[in-house]
Amino acid sequence: MTTVNPSPPGCEPDGAGPPAGDLPRRAARSSVGDSRKVHRGDRAPGCPVRVGPDGVWHIQDYATARRFLRHTDTRQAGLGIENALRLQDRMRLPVLYRDGPEHREHRRQTAKYFTPKRVESAYRDLMHRLAEQQCQVLRRRGAADLSTLSFQLAVAVAAEVVGLTDSPPGMAKRLDRFFRIPDPNARGVAAARQRTFNNFTVLSFFWRDVRPAIAARRRNRRDDLISHLLDEGCNRAEILGECVTFAAAGMVTTREFITVAAWHLLTHETLRERYETGGPDERVAILHEILRLEPVVGDLLRWTTADVELGDVTIPSGARVDVGVAAANLDVAEAGARPGAVCPGRPIGAGLSFGDGAHRCPGAHIAIQEAEIFLSRLFAMPGLRMIQEPTVTIRPDIASYEVKGMILAV
Repeated sequence: MTTVNPSPPGCEPDGAGPPAGDLPRRAARSSVGDSRKVHRGDRAPGCPVRVGPDGVWHIQDYATARRFLRHTDTRQAGLGIENALRLQDRMRLPVLYRDGPEHREHRRQTAKYFTPKRVESAYRDLMHRLAEQQCQVLRRRGAADLSTLSFQLAVAVAAEVVGLTDSPPGMAKRLDRFFRIPDPNARGVAAARQRTFNNFTVLSFFWRDVRPAIAARRRNRRDDLISHLLDEGCNRAEILGECVTFAAAGMVTTREFITVAAWHLLTHETLRERYETGGPDERVAILHEILRLEPVVGDLLRWTTADVELGDVTIPSGARVDVGVAAANLDVAEAGARPGAVCPGRPIGAGLSFGDGAHRCPGAHIAIQEAEIFLSRLFAMPGLRMIQEPTVTIRPDIASYEVKGMILAV
């Protein structure tokens, strides 16, 4: 086994330390032209594999991160999996928390819901209709919070894919409460109150959204995820778990990305002009580049289930590994010159922003298509402008962001 220096020379984060010319090529990052709206603390793009003083291993160069995410001797960590594993003897865990053959088979069977052909035939018209509805809300009110508009859109699209189409009004509000970033410093009564609130929101989501969808599909199967889960024999708790997972992956993350993408377009005149005048391929390239720069989830966590060799480094079995997506996407060896600038058309596209390997986001095509359709309609509105910049909150466990309070006016 080859060991690694816990702190390799030349791995100063975000341009700190020696000038870039004194650093190895893969560790250098120019601070010139950094267009990011979301800053997530110290990062070291291109830095080799290293282990921190807490025993957590870190990967922040693109090629190694991609190779590790595709490795089969790993399993999910973070994202609440520690709590979910307590239930594994009583129920089948959501696909997000499973690995190995069972996970691969589930992904194979459900892949049909997310193919480009399926998105084009089943969801494109719906996306156009929902996007126009939210633009009408903005037009009628004169001003609105973009995160609210985009969440209404994202919830409706994901609900169609999953099968949550039998709910009373208000599902977006119920889910917004559920996915609020908790106070990490809450203790005692405050922590208990927070847990009670979380339990209430889960029960509300189940009772008002998941339960009626299950009942409707038991009477009459449809071509959606809940019908597929019923055919597999899943019980209500297992279906709830899958719905919560897809709500987080397909609704919340899409809302955040749409808001950040609009923020870039509204504050970058040339980029906005390219987006408004370009064709669909040009607009998608711009969105991919913004997502590379601003991945919604900045860190992907894994446990190793065997020794994993990465070049001359071996990560031991049972190690917790933090794959720094936000850093790896800025690796000059893959992104090219000035990786912190918005330069649509880079060869790596969105980078690792949708993950990679077995757990790569299945809804990547849906998210980009949805964002392109909504933002195209939004930026076609005469006089569109931002009258209040948003605030950004970071969820520290996975370095994901929540962007709220961007007020647009027409």
